[in-house]
Amino acid sequence: MLTTLIVLALVAAALLIGAAWGLWAPLPEKLEGFLIALAGGALIVSIMSELVERAAPEIPWLLLAGSLIAGACAFVALDKFVKRKLGAESGGGLLVSVTLDGIPENLALGVALIGASGLEVAALAGAIFLSNLPEAAGGAKGMLEDGYPKAKVFAIWAATAGLLAGAALLGNLALAGVAAPVLATIRVFAAGVVAASLAIEVFPKAYAQDRYATGFAVALGLVAAQGLGQLAG
Repeated sequence: MLTTLIVLALVAAALLIGAAWGLWAPLPEKLEGFLIALAGGALIVSIMSELVERAAPEIPWLLLAGSLIAGACAFVALDKFVKRKLGAESGGGLLVSVTLDGIPENLALGVALIGASGLEVAALAGAIFLSNLPEAAGGAKGMLEDGYPKAKVFAIWAATAGLLAGAALLGNLALAGVAAPVLATIRVFAAGVVAASLAIEVFPKAYAQDRYATGFAVALGLVAAQGLGQLAG
């Protein structure tokens, strides 16, 4: 449990650090794009090794494929709804997007922690940490430009960090005793959610900010996550 709480605290801290950067020391756009791409590369490895590959022996391939596609469809529908209602570029829209996207992402983290050592989930936690940093920085900066006072913006993001950490803890505690096939199906559904978020949110934003260095950053993220996975093995 101590390892779980430490990992969740680190992931939640990313939102606080990111919000503080966005409010008081905004990141250069290219560095922000590089970090986003790095996180995306790491997440590719993490969702395969910690979610899909761990689930594959427990369920038939057709169920695995259907669950993954269902997760991707759920994210696409939710993301489209948020952007249509709140606007893709507004600070409030980014906050809601980070929150709604982050709930299944952090539920996935909580599920990945079940029966795993700290090293086995280090890549997934690290990737989510890196992806939360620039998203929180951009959202906090946007809310400041929308006219919100700095103290209120930071308080809102602190509450969001608590909510997402709670989602991860819920995923870890509530699903710890479920049957292996059910847990495997949930893992793959969560993997589909994260995969869709990479395609729609992460890589396009990274390329827009950092252009061709994005390719190098993604590869670096892949290498880093693979290295952590080998250490865990």
